[in-house]
Amino acid sequence: MNKNNILISLFILFGVLYSQEEFEAIVNSRQNAISKAVEKVSPSVVGIHVTQLKRQRTRTILDPFWGGFFPHTRTYKVESMGSGIIVSSDGYVISNAHVTQDAHEVIVTLDGGQQYNASIIGQDELTDISLLKIDITGFPHAPLGNSDDLFVGEWAIAIGNPLGLFDVSNKPTATLGIISGLHMDFGLKESGSVYQDMIQTDASINQGNSGGPLVNSLGEVIGINTFIMTGNNYSQGSIGIGFAIPINMVKDIAEELKQHGRVERNFTTGVHVQKVDPFIQRYLKLPTTKGVIVTDIEKNSSGARAGLETGDVILEVNERLINSRDDILRVIDESLLKVGDEIELKIWHNNEVQYKILRLAERR
Repeated sequence: MNKNNILISLFILFGVLYSQEEFEAIVNSRQNAISKAVEKVSPSVVGIHVTQLKRQRTRTILDPFWGGFFPHTRTYKVESMGSGIIVSSDGYVISNAHVTQDAHEVIVTLDGGQQYNASIIGQDELTDISLLKIDITGFPHAPLGNSDDLFVGEWAIAIGNPLGLFDVSNKPTATLGIISGLHMDFGLKESGSVYQDMIQTDASINQGNSGGPLVNSLGEVIGINTFIMTGNNYSQGSIGIGFAIPINMVKDIAEELKQHGRVERNFTTGVHVQKVDPFIQRYLKLPTTKGVIVTDIEKNSSGARAGLETGDVILEVNERLINSRDDILRVIDESLLKVGDEIELKIWHNNEVQYKILRLAERR
């Protein structure tokens, strides 16, 4: 006896008799946009298991042959987990860089339990995006949506591998919420990643969800789940405040990783600066101690081509006040700029304010 017939028999026992057509209509009515979206995307969601090899200096021991002491180290494995989403039929998988960072081995588990060794095509620490590749073809992949077309209050579904539950049923799990906020900017974090323009959701996200998809009610991936806020720190359980990287940004970074294996951020400008202090201010008769003064410009550099001169004072970069070299680098990082991009400088030159455009050049 199949499941439907069993349920029909139960209805008869309770004095409620439905025709086959009526019963099927009731069963079908349980399907909704959310369940269909989960059904659509789940086959493309993967569990990710990462093994890292770490070394620890344990003690100093006596050399039995030559005498004297030498340090003794041990190598040990550290295992962690995360989620990912297959985005092409030839096996490209997107996840978070913090999931796959320093990985010795990456194992990807598909819906159904089949496992593959994955190779890391590239990682971008600044945006916390990683691109993996597994050796499959013709596999279903998730449709990617448009994260510029979102609104607060629409449904949001987090699908992934929270707390390793993927291994229990060989399937991803889903949690439901709404989009709680958009364009959330956190700047440069201690981890070295910049989280800008993030999507906030109250769909439950926990350890292991990182790298998995945030999905809308159409079954489109709109973001990559990345981190949560908790009552104490980022490592404890969800309190309904989670954040995902917008999929439009993810698509751009993943394509660059696919083409080049990295996002080229190792730039040069040929401009050397130092902080303006009261002594420099008085000596050069500057109007303020704010900003940094240009102390040297390399020949044929992008700084020279921009028209900068020794003694110029950089007051702002991209309309943000500057007081040190690190401030300039922070503006560049938080703007997620790379080689070939340009920044606008507000400078003090010959007792007047000027504006210059400086290109981030490739190191050679």
